[in-house]
Amino acid sequence: MRTTVAIVGGGLSGLYAARLLTDLGIEFQLLEARNRFGGRILSVDAKGDLSPDGFDLGPSWYWPAMHPRMARVVEDLGLPAFAQHSEGDVVIERSRSEAPRRFPTMRQEPASMRLVGGTGAIVSALVRALPAERLHPDVRVTRIAMQDGGLHLSLRAGATVNELVAERVILALPPRLLASTIDFKPALDSATLARWGQTATWMAPHAKFFALYDRAFWRESGLSGTAQSNAGPLVEIHDATSASGSAALFGFFGLDRKQRLAVGEAALVNASIAQLVRLFGPPAGQPRATLFKDWTADAFTSTEADELADGHPVPDPRSWITGNWASYISLASSETSATNPGYLAGALDAAERAVQETARRI
Repeated sequence: MRTTVAIVGGGLSGLYAARLLTDLGIEFQLLEARNRFGGRILSVDAKGDLSPDGFDLGPSWYWPAMHPRMARVVEDLGLPAFAQHSEGDVVIERSRSEAPRRFPTMRQEPASMRLVGGTGAIVSALVRALPAERLHPDVRVTRIAMQDGGLHLSLRAGATVNELVAERVILALPPRLLASTIDFKPALDSATLARWGQTATWMAPHAKFFALYDRAFWRESGLSGTAQSNAGPLVEIHDATSASGSAALFGFFGLDRKQRLAVGEAALVNASIAQLVRLFGPPAGQPRATLFKDWTADAFTSTEADELADGHPVPDPRSWITGNWASYISLASSETSATNPGYLAGALDAAERAVQETARRI
C-alpha cells in the first residue's frame, strides 16, 4: 500500500492533522495502535466503556480565551460546551489530624470549559468527518526506513505484518514514546533521540479516580465539589458531573506509579472513597460505581521514564528533528506545540504546524 502522507497516531493531533490534509486534498493513511481513536482522550460510562455521554479519564477542560484555536475547532464541529461547576465552597484538608475546612470559592477566570458528552465528543466528530477507509485502528508502526526514495513503514496488526510506503510521515505520538517504540533506519542522531527521551509526556505519570453518584449531594450542602488535600490519597478533587446530570467527583492521586502499585488498585479505591467521606460527608461513601485509570499502565501512552512526574511540557521553538530525517518527518503531538504544550490546544497547534511543514515538502 502506498500513500502521500502517513499519520502515526490517532489521538486529537493525528485526527486534526488528517482533517487539515483532507481540506488540502492531500492523500493520507492514519495508523493507530489502539483499538479506538482518541489517544489520551477517553470518555467512558459507569462500566468503563466508550460513551457519547462519558466521564473523562483523560483531559477534561479547555479555556477558549487562552486557546482560541481549540474554541474555533469546537465551534466548527458544532460541539456544545459548558462551564466547569465551581459554585459553592472549596474544601481544604491540611492533614489527617486536622478536620477538613470549608472556604468560599473565588470566581475562576477564565472559566474552565467542558464538552457536552465528554472530551471524547471532539474525537467522535473528527472521526465522522474523515474517510473511514483511511483510518486504521489496531495497527502498530514498528519501523520507518528510508528506502528507494520513499519511507517504508513496517506495520503490525495482531500477527499480521504489512508495509506502507509514504512520501512524508506525521508522527502524532509523544516524543518519548516515539523514541522507545519505533526503529528508524538510518538511525536518528543522538541529540534528537536524547531530546525526545527527555520530553515529559503529558498525563503519562498520572492516575485518575471517579466516584459516580445518584445525585450531586455536595451541591445541596453548598459545596463546589472542589477540594485540595495534603492527606491523600487524592490531592486534587473536582466536580465531574456531566452536562446531562450524571453526578460524579474525580480526583488525581498524589502517589507516583511505584507507590500506587505498592498500595494496589482495590486499596486505593477504598481509601479514595473514605477520603471523599471525610471531605464531603457520609453520602460520599455510597457511590453507584467507581472508575480508575492509571495512565502509566497504558503502554500506548507511557514508558518507564514516565513513572515519576517530571513537570509540565514547556514551549521549545527548536526543530524536533535534525539531519536527513527533517525533510521527511514532522512531529505533531501536544508536547511539540510551540505555544500550548501539554494542552488539548497544543495538539491542534502542533498538528497544524506539522501539516504546513508537510504540505511545503510534497
